[in-house]
Amino acid sequence: MKLPSSIKNWISITGAVLAIFNLATILSLIVLNLFFDFGGTYIGLFIYIILPAFMIAGLILIPVGMRINRESARIADAAGEVKNWPIINFNNEATRNASIIFIFGTVFLLIISSIGSYEAFHYTESVEFCGKLCHQVMEPEFVTYHGSSHERVACVECHVGSGASWYVKSKMSGLYQVYSVLADKFPRPIPTPIANLRPAQETCEQCHWPEKFYDRKIKNLQSYLADDLNTEHVIHLQMKTSSQMTSEGFEKGIHQHISPDVIIEYKTTSDNRQVIPWVKYTNKKTGESEIFTDSDNSLSQEKLDSLETRVMDCLDCHNRPSHNYNVPQNFIDKSIAAGKISKTLPGIKQISMTALYKTYSTKDSAFLAIKNQVYEFYQSSYPELMTSRKSDIDNSIAEIQNGYANNIFPFMKADWTKYPNNIGHMEYDGCFRCHNDRHASEKGKVISKDCNLCHVIQAQGSPENMEYSNSFKPLEFKHPVEIDDAWRTESCATCHVQLY
Repeated sequence: MKLPSSIKNWISITGAVLAIFNLATILSLIVLNLFFDFGGTYIGLFIYIILPAFMIAGLILIPVGMRINRESARIADAAGEVKNWPIINFNNEATRNASIIFIFGTVFLLIISSIGSYEAFHYTESVEFCGKLCHQVMEPEFVTYHGSSHERVACVECHVGSGASWYVKSKMSGLYQVYSVLADKFPRPIPTPIANLRPAQETCEQCHWPEKFYDRKIKNLQSYLADDLNTEHVIHLQMKTSSQMTSEGFEKGIHQHISPDVIIEYKTTSDNRQVIPWVKYTNKKTGESEIFTDSDNSLSQEKLDSLETRVMDCLDCHNRPSHNYNVPQNFIDKSIAAGKISKTLPGIKQISMTALYKTYSTKDSAFLAIKNQVYEFYQSSYPELMTSRKSDIDNSIAEIQNGYANNIFPFMKADWTKYPNNIGHMEYDGCFRCHNDRHASEKGKVISKDCNLCHVIQAQGSPENMEYSNSFKPLEFKHPVEIDDAWRTESCATCHVQLY
């Protein structure tokens, strides 16, 4: 087929070969992926991003080479007869052939690029792209995401949301993140995106409905003491998630914090919002407002004025909805309750805590150390069990290692100590950031630490010796280990995050 002579140069020919080769590769990979499940996680990266970039580069080289060739011919022509721009004459066979190729090629490439752009968009929005592209860096987020109740919600639903503006922002941020990974500039652990996370009203509330306060919930807590018998302790809590009318009058629930009738604002002096010295409560119906300040964290008015005032929303309590790094005692308790770790193995909770509360440099060294410590414990304390119950011990070791792998990530220095969870108050201050009996208004009103504000205990004790409340009067909390009245004055987290 006769074509313009200007296309006969190495740059254009190279570009054409590059474009055709990459197009053929893309089509082949699409067929292999669709029909033979070829390529795994990263195949989309090549099909929709890397190879199309090379194909486009090749297409660009074709006209660039033709332009350079024409310019060289014009300079070489002493009479100056050669023109800068081609003469379009459809009576000329070369021009006609080039035009047909250009028109049909353009239409074909537009269709391919449209499909490719659409698929590239969806690929960059996928969980695999977010979690596996930078495997080691994002491993903690990816693993804990799959252990959460939001496992079927795509990462972008919370981190980006709908709309073009936030999509562009996320991709611009992603470019810097790619640079950070390539240049090994990323922080360990990855900080929670508190300041630049999209407001909960535009993400969480697309599914959840805060104006509709649901019925109260019953929460059953099973824990095991670190003693020889792994003594089980059970608490049944009624969580006051909703407000309701009682015989004693109207009783507010936990979600009153985000009621449309009130506004709760606060100021914090810490990047992770764990220290809150100033709270303002406003009743929108009456216009009445009160300011509460922390007596143990008093700040000057000048300092308070310099701090950002934030309106409380869902994420101030539900701050780990998808990436919760469980404390060792919690994931071990769950494994024992589920029968994955034998409750009848003496001291298994104790040795688990001993092993898990140590720092290891790698996951492999942690696995080896956990195995050795459990073996040494039973060989020295219960040698007969190393023969009679070897399989139970091995199964328990595997489950302890599995709990470690799902919650502690030494390469990224990510674990429960770096990511506090504000739901509750056992391992972190959580509710007690404000509800600590220290935040008081000028009128003397205090943000109470009373347990019964958020939940009531309906039953507690060991399975063999349970104590039950009647329908109206909640039980008073009894600590499973004798600590006198320390639990009334001290924060739970003081012991529970450092106990072992």
